[in-house]
Amino acid sequence: MPQLLLELFSEEIPARMQQGAARDLERMVADRLKAAGLSYEALTTYGGPRRLTLVIDGLPSATPDREEELKGPKASAPEQALEGFLRKTGLSRDQLVERDGVLFAVISQKGQSTAALIPTMVDQIVRTFPWPKSMRWGTGTLRWIRPLKRIIALFDGAVVPFEIDGIESGDTTEGHRFLGSGQPFTVRDFADYRQKLEREFVILDVADRKLRILEAARKVCADKGLALVDDDGLLDEVAGLAEWPTPILGDMDPQFLALPPEVVRLSMKVHQKYFAVRR
Repeated sequence: MPQLLLELFSEEIPARMQQGAARDLERMVADRLKAAGLSYEALTTYGGPRRLTLVIDGLPSATPDREEELKGPKASAPEQALEGFLRKTGLSRDQLVERDGVLFAVISQKGQSTAALIPTMVDQIVRTFPWPKSMRWGTGTLRWIRPLKRIIALFDGAVVPFEIDGIESGDTTEGHRFLGSGQPFTVRDFADYRQKLEREFVILDVADRKLRILEAARKVCADKGLALVDDDGLLDEVAGLAEWPTPILGDMDPQFLALPPEVVRLSMKVHQKYFAVRR
């Protein structure tokens, strides 16, 4: 079954907002798919320093046909009540169904192409996204956490064309701002997207970024006979600041070590985003 890939690429997203935004994106998309009667096999979102990404596997190519039953007036009701019900449903008298002396209208709705639903869904989500803070830029009216630059929208390998405040959807994104090639690149599907991002020095999954930080930091510490001081809160933040985190071991002027360890660690954490180490 088809796959939907959506990426909202922007300037830097504050680290503290990324994972909440990924959860909001998941919820907003899931709610709209449910309302459209669309099921799927798996829905996953990712939050990072410059992008929110969503991938849905096993999404049907069209919504199911629907049949809705509306209860109308009694069969013995005045003609005026019947005419009002017919106008509301757009049916004629002979199309109504009578059961137990009550008239019912059965409205059939043919399924709609999933690709045709995506532009409206994405537009609504982008325009109503619940960022704690947002901004406008340029001459447009769109609000986002930071200026929105690109939108990837691929369904079953094809671009779903639409435009939001002058930003056209496509199949193109960018890698790491400094380590990457500096050239935009196109993707075919999620597997291709993830592979090319890594080639451009972007680790998509925050869990993978955290693991990279921990493993590399512990190794450089162990090589010098040191131990990393664990700090889950700082780890969460740093994983949201760097798309390709690479720990480097440093030192400081010994005179600062005369301060209480708690003061040094707090200053490093809050102002420099440094991890503390110990012997």
